Amino acid sequence: MAAFSNPADEKGMSEVRTRIAPSPTGDPHVGTAYIALFNMAFARKMGGKFILRIEDTDQTRSTPESEKMILDALRWLGLDWAEGPDVGGPHGPYRQSERGDIYAQYAMELVEKGHAFYAFETPEELDEMRENQKANGLPQKYDGRALALTQEEVQAKLNDGVPYVIRMKIPEEGTCVVQDMLRGEIEIDWTQVDMQVLLKADGMPTYHLANVVDDHLMKITHVIRGEEWINSAPKHILLYQYFGWDMPTLCHMPLLRNPDKSKLSKRKNPTSILYYQRMGYLPEAVVNYLGRMGWSMPDEREKFSLEEMVENFDIQRVSLGGPVFDVEKLSWLNGVWMREDLTVETFAQKYAEWAFQPEYINAILPLVVPRVETFSDVADVAGLFFKGMLPITEQDFENVKVERETLRKAMQFALWKLEALRTWEKQNIFDTIKELAQTMDIKLKDFNAPIFIAIAGSTASVSVFDSMAILGPDITRARLRKAVTVLGGPSKKEMKRWEKEFQSL
Repeated sequence: MAAFSNPADEKGMSEVRTRIAPSPTGDPHVGTAYIALFNMAFARKMGGKFILRIEDTDQTRSTPESEKMILDALRWLGLDWAEGPDVGGPHGPYRQSERGDIYAQYAMELVEKGHAFYAFETPEELDEMRENQKANGLPQKYDGRALALTQEEVQAKLNDGVPYVIRMKIPEEGTCVVQDMLRGEIEIDWTQVDMQVLLKADGMPTYHLANVVDDHLMKITHVIRGEEWINSAPKHILLYQYFGWDMPTLCHMPLLRNPDKSKLSKRKNPTSILYYQRMGYLPEAVVNYLGRMGWSMPDEREKFSLEEMVENFDIQRVSLGGPVFDVEKLSWLNGVWMREDLTVETFAQKYAEWAFQPEYINAILPLVVPRVETFSDVADVAGLFFKGMLPITEQDFENVKVERETLRKAMQFALWKLEALRTWEKQNIFDTIKELAQTMDIKLKDFNAPIFIAIAGSTASVSVFDSMAILGPDITRARLRKAVTVLGGPSKKEMKRWEKEFQSL
C-alpha cells in the first residue's frame, strides 16, 4: 500500500478551528492548560474559533465533578471557548458519552467497506498472545487472527451473541508519512502500528475513533496536541483515508518537563491547575508562564499578557526542546505580576477574594470557634488554611510512635491512596486512611499523628480530616508529598519495591 500523508496547511477553509479535548478523570492538569492555551492563541490569531470537547468514553473513571473542575480551572485562567458542553454550539453534543450512536455508525461503515473487522478474542486469549510474543522477542500487538475467520464464522459468532470489538486494518508493509507543522515529515513504518480497537465490547469507542470522527464532524482544521500522540498519527491518518475525509493539519507540541528533564508528573511537581489557584497565584502569571513553555515573544520579553501573546503569536516560534516547568520560576514571575500590576487597593481586593471567600470561611469557622476565646486567637488556630507549603522538618516527626522506615512507607502509601481517591469528602478520606492503617497493622492514632504534622504542621490542631476536606485534594496531596520528601523519599529500588507492595494491598 502506498504511503499516506496528511495534506498541507492550505485547505481552502474559511475558518480555522482548533480544540482541546480533556478527559474528566482527575484533577485539571497544567499540561491540559498548556495545550489549550496554544490552541486558543493559534485560533484567535488566525481569526478562528477554539472549541472544548469532553472525552469521557472511559465511563469507569470519568466524573461530572472532574469535568466541572476542568472547566472552572480553564475559565479561571481566562481560556474561554466558542463552543463546548456548557455553552453549546452547532456541532454538539460536546461530550463523547452523548455521541455513542454516532461512533457505532461510523465503526460499522468501516466494517462494511472492509477497512475494519470483528474480533472475538477473550482478554485471556489476548494475554496469552502477548506472552508468546514477548517470549519470542516479537512486538506485542494484535496478530490479526480474527482476519482468518470466514464471513460465515463471523456471522455465526454474532448470531450467538459472542462479545466482540471492532479493530481497524493496518497495511502490512510500507511507511506512513506524517506532515507536522513544527517537525516537517515524520516517517513511521506500518509494521510498528497496531490493529487498533475502534469500538470496545461495551459499545463505547476508543480515543482513536472518537477523536477522528469528532474532529471531522466539528470541522477541526488544526490538531495541536502533545508529542506523545505522534505514534498514534498513522492510525488517525489512515482513518481519514478510509472515510475519504480531509485531514486536519497536525502539530505536536513538546512535552512539559520537570527540572530534571523527566516528563512532568505529580510525583515531582504539583500538576493540578487548582493547586496553583489555591496557593494564591495570579491566573495572568500562570498563563504567562505557560506561554513561555517552548515559545517566546518576538522581543524575547518574559512578562506578557494573554492578549499580547495572541497578538504576537506565531506557532513557528515554538521550540521543540522539552520546556521545563519550574515552580520557582513561576513563583518569581507571579511576584513580578503582583508588584508591577497590582496597586495596594487591587492587591487587597484580590487577596480578600482568595483568602476570604464566604464558602471557604464558612467551612472553616465551625472548626475554629470552639477553640478560640478572642478574635486574635483565630490566626493561630486557622493559619493552616491560609498557607501553602508548611515549614516542616524531619525533627517535627521525632515523637511519632512509628518506626522510621515504616513511617516513610506509610506516608508514601497514604499519598498514593489519596491520589487515587475520586470523591474528596471527609468520610472517604477517613475511611481510606483507616483502612490503610489497618492493612499496615499500625494503630490509627499513631498513623494519624504524622498526617496531622504534614497537613497542619503540628498534632495540636483542628480535626485533620475536616482540614483535608476543606483544603481540598491539591494542597493536601502537595503537603503530604513534602512530608514524604522531608522524611527521605524512597530510592529507585525502594520505589519499585514499594509500588509492588502497594499494588498487593
